[in-house]
Amino acid sequence: MDSSVGSTPPVSRPSRRRAGHVGRVVGVAIVILIVALGAYGGWAYWLEHPVGGRPTLVIYAYSSLFNNNCATNTPIYDAVFGEFARVHAVNVQLECPGGTLVSTLVAEKNAPGADVVIGLDEITGPQAIAAGVLTPYTSPELSHVPPYLAAGLAPDHSLTPYESGYLAIDYNDSFAALTHGAVAHSSFPDFVANSSWAAGLLVENPTTDITGEEFLAWEVEFYTQVLHQDWHNFWRSADADRLPTAPDWGTAFGEFSQATGNPPMVVSYATDPAYAVANNYSTPFHATTSYWNATYYGWRTTYGLGIVRGSPHESLDQQFIDWFLRGGVQSEIPLNEWEYPANDTVALPPVFSNAFLPNGIVALNNGTTPAEVAAALPGWLSDWQSMENAAG
Repeated sequence: MDSSVGSTPPVSRPSRRRAGHVGRVVGVAIVILIVALGAYGGWAYWLEHPVGGRPTLVIYAYSSLFNNNCATNTPIYDAVFGEFARVHAVNVQLECPGGTLVSTLVAEKNAPGADVVIGLDEITGPQAIAAGVLTPYTSPELSHVPPYLAAGLAPDHSLTPYESGYLAIDYNDSFAALTHGAVAHSSFPDFVANSSWAAGLLVENPTTDITGEEFLAWEVEFYTQVLHQDWHNFWRSADADRLPTAPDWGTAFGEFSQATGNPPMVVSYATDPAYAVANNYSTPFHATTSYWNATYYGWRTTYGLGIVRGSPHESLDQQFIDWFLRGGVQSEIPLNEWEYPANDTVALPPVFSNAFLPNGIVALNNGTTPAEVAAALPGWLSDWQSMENAAG
């Protein structure tokens, strides 16, 4: 769900195996051949077919991918990465770098440390694209993916979507009863009008957490596209009512999911009610998006994987992306990532009937482009921080 990564420093990428010494005369002939045919073709072949060993595909991901903590000795790792390695006769090296994925890719732009990256989303993906650290690829497996997912993530196919969902406001039974069910059809103006509602909604800090950034984008676009009002008004009012803020999604969701019922609401994901059922929570969760004029509006989250520019294994990278979109991998997403698989031919587990279903939600992402959001985000964050500072 959340694409934040742990604090473990990135593991250094091993040097690639060199071809063995084969004699001066043959070596000279090879050099001449490379010059004649072009260095790229020759070196690309040797890098993808190293003498005496198998190529290694280095993959950057976030530590919570498949609820795996970046472990490599688990059944889910074997089903996704191990099987690919066996089928394609390669080594797969999974790494979860410190900091954010996009900052790591940008820092390594001139000496890329990975072949493939998994976990850039509709907020961080455009930043990576603008920095020129990804190579576009149009997978034939996109025929099983709704076109709007690819268009909303990376129109040039620098990233390929593998899962999606919606942000939501989770609330508990007690708060539903207290509001006589009104919270199920609520929206941002309701939190402005009711100070107790604002004081009970735990949000993530958008300057330190991706879910917080996405919630900020949701709020801005709702005010802009639906209400046609100044989006700053929500935060000024909410800050005055002491809207609580957590540093990250894990902290916020942990506080909400405790049996205490305080806080009664949290910014999280629309699949949380299904997650609560599957994990036998004693208190059920409910979720909603923004309801206005008999229509639900929400912010669609989309996660993608892409080829790191400069990877010497481009054809292998492409095969991995194809692999990731097929049913075997995609079927692992619902109960591990708690999102919807991008491949819409994959059946959902029955427990997903408890989720706040995406059918009928108008995606606010459709009213803008990934590049526009990426360009506007620094200003939004700056304004948000200024309002927080003013509120004390």
